[in-house]
Amino acid sequence: MKIKIPRPGRNQGGYSLLLVTSLVAVSLIILGATMRRTATSAKLNDRSNLYINAGAAAEAATEKALALLRTDFDIGGEARVQNSLSKYQTNIPSGSENTNWLSYEFSDAKGHVNQTFVERTSTSSAGNASYVALNQQYAGLKGFASTYRILSNARVLNSIHGNTLVNAVQMDLQLAEIPIFQFAVFYNGLMEYTWCATFNIRGLVHANGDIYVGSTSPLTFFYNVTTTGKISSPAWDGHQMGEYNSKLVSYLGTPSPGYKTGVPTLTLPIGTTNTPAALHQIIELPPSGENINSALAYQRFYNKAGMTIILSGSNNITINLKPSPFSAGQAVDWTNANYFISTNIAFLDGREGMSNLVTQIDVGKFKTWAGTDKTVSNMFSSSNPLNIIYVADLRTVGAGKFTAVRLINGVSLPSAGLTVATPNPLYVLGNYNCPNSSHLNTTDTSATAPASLICDALTLLSPSWSDTKCTNGLSARIASKMTLNAAIIAGCVYSTGPGATTYSGGVNNLPRLLEDWSPGGVGIVLTLNTSIVNLYNSTAVTHQFQNPGAYYKAPSRDFNFDQNFNFPDKLPPGTPAMRQIVRSSWCNPPPNTTNYVYSTNSIATR
Repeated sequence: MKIKIPRPGRNQGGYSLLLVTSLVAVSLIILGATMRRTATSAKLNDRSNLYINAGAAAEAATEKALALLRTDFDIGGEARVQNSLSKYQTNIPSGSENTNWLSYEFSDAKGHVNQTFVERTSTSSAGNASYVALNQQYAGLKGFASTYRILSNARVLNSIHGNTLVNAVQMDLQLAEIPIFQFAVFYNGLMEYTWCATFNIRGLVHANGDIYVGSTSPLTFFYNVTTTGKISSPAWDGHQMGEYNSKLVSYLGTPSPGYKTGVPTLTLPIGTTNTPAALHQIIELPPSGENINSALAYQRFYNKAGMTIILSGSNNITINLKPSPFSAGQAVDWTNANYFISTNIAFLDGREGMSNLVTQIDVGKFKTWAGTDKTVSNMFSSSNPLNIIYVADLRTVGAGKFTAVRLINGVSLPSAGLTVATPNPLYVLGNYNCPNSSHLNTTDTSATAPASLICDALTLLSPSWSDTKCTNGLSARIASKMTLNAAIIAGCVYSTGPGATTYSGGVNNLPRLLEDWSPGGVGIVLTLNTSIVNLYNSTAVTHQFQNPGAYYKAPSRDFNFDQNFNFPDKLPPGTPAMRQIVRSSWCNPPPNTTNYVYSTNSIATR
C-alpha cells in the first residue's frame, strides 16, 4: 500500500516565510527597545550617581568652611567669625588636597565661582547676637546667638551629560555663647548633696558628671536638672543606701520627670581639654610667651581685667590699669593705691589650720577712688568701665602659711558692677552688694550691681567676724546674718571615692564658713542670691571638709538663683560663656538659591 504524503502548496510556503520574517522583525524591535531602555537606564543611573557625588562635594565644601568657622568661634567668639567671613568663603576644596575636586566647579549660588556662601542671616536689630532661647539639645538655655547659613553649589565638569549637573547643600547654624551663670548650680564634674539640710534649688542645675542626691533632709529641684552621667544615691563617700532617703528628693521642673541624664557636656572654650586642672588656668597668671590669640588666653581673667594687682617676693606690688585685654596699660603708684589696698593683714583659717597673709581690698574705697581718679576716667568710659579686678598674691611666706585675698566694705559696688578674680583663696567679710538695707536677708536684688567672685576657694565671714578672735574656740566666733549677692566660681576638695570617709561638703558647703552659725542649735540665716559654679579643684587650700562642730557650725541656708542673671545686661562683668554651634537644619536646596526656606517636609533633609 502506498501512502501519499501531501506537500505544501506554493501559497502555504509563502505564508510560512512571512510569519518567520514577522517574528524576526518583532524580535529585532523588542531587542532594539531593550537595548535603548538599557542605555537610557545606564545614562539615568550615571546621571543620578554624578548628581549624588556632586551633593557630596558640595557638603565637603560646607564642612570645610564650618571647620574653620568653628575654630575661630571657639577662640574669639562671634566677633572673630565676623572678621573672618572672607576666609571661609574662599576656602573651598582644592585639587592640591585631592585631584577628585578638579571634577567640580564650586560656587556660592550668587554667581561667584570658587567660593562658598557663608553669611549671618539673623541677629538682633542692633546687629549683634540676640539673647534668645537655644535650639535642639540646648533647649531651656538662653545664649547670645546668631544664625549663619553655609551653602555650596557643586557643578560636575567634563561629563557626557554636559556641564549642567549641579547639586547644592545648605546648612543653618546657631552660633551660641551660653553664659555659665544661667545655672543655679553648675559643676564640671561630680555634684553632691549628701548630708545637706533642707535645700531648695530654684534654678537650672547641670553637672558634667554624676549627681549624688542621697540626703537626710528634703532636697527639692524646682527647675530642670541635667547631667552627662547618672543621678543616684547613696553618697560618693561610701555611706550606705539605708542612711539616706532618696524619696526625700523632688524634681518639679518641666517637662516631666524634671531631670535628664546622659546629656551633652557643656564646656568652656579653652582648648582640647576641660579637665579641672585645665580650667583652673582661667584664674592663673598667663605664662610668658603665651599666644594671645589662643582660646585659653581669651578666657583668662588676668587678660579680661581692667586692673591687675600682683604681689611677689617679700612685699613687691605691681598695679596696672589696662582698658583692653592685651594692652600694655599704665602703672598705678602705690601711694595712690594704698588708699583701698592693704597688704599687712593676717589671721588663722580654722579649716586649713594655718595662718594666712592677706591682700585686702576695701571695695567701698575702691569705688570712691575709681570714680574720682583722673587716670581711670581718661582710660575708661561708661561703655568700657573698670569693672574687673585681678589680684594675685604670690608673696613668699613661711611653712604652715598661705597667701590670700579678702574683700571688705562691699555693701555698695560701682554701678557698672564688679568682678574680682584671683588664683588665691578669697574671703568676703560682711554683707556684699546689698546697698538697700531693707533688702538684706531677702531675694530682692533690684538694687544690686552685676557681680561675681572668681577664686581658688571662697570663704564667707559674717559681719560679726573679728580677726582677733580667730584663734579662740568656736563658741567665741558667733556669726550674724549675712547677705551676699554675687555669682561664684570656686574650687572644692572633692570626695575621694566609694568606701572612703572624706567628703567634699557638697554644693551647700562650696562657700566655706569659719564661724558658729547655729549657736544653741538655732541656725542663723545666710542668704545667697547667686549662681554657684564649680569648675576645678581647689589647689591653694586643700584641707578636706569636716563635719559641723570642728571649725564651723552650719547656718540656716537661704540660697537662691539671682533672677537678674536671666537678663544679658545684668550678667556679671567677664562672665565666662560656653560656646556651642547648634546645627539647626541641613538640606539640598534648589541650585543657585540662597534664600531657600528649610522645611521638615523636604525630601533631602537630615
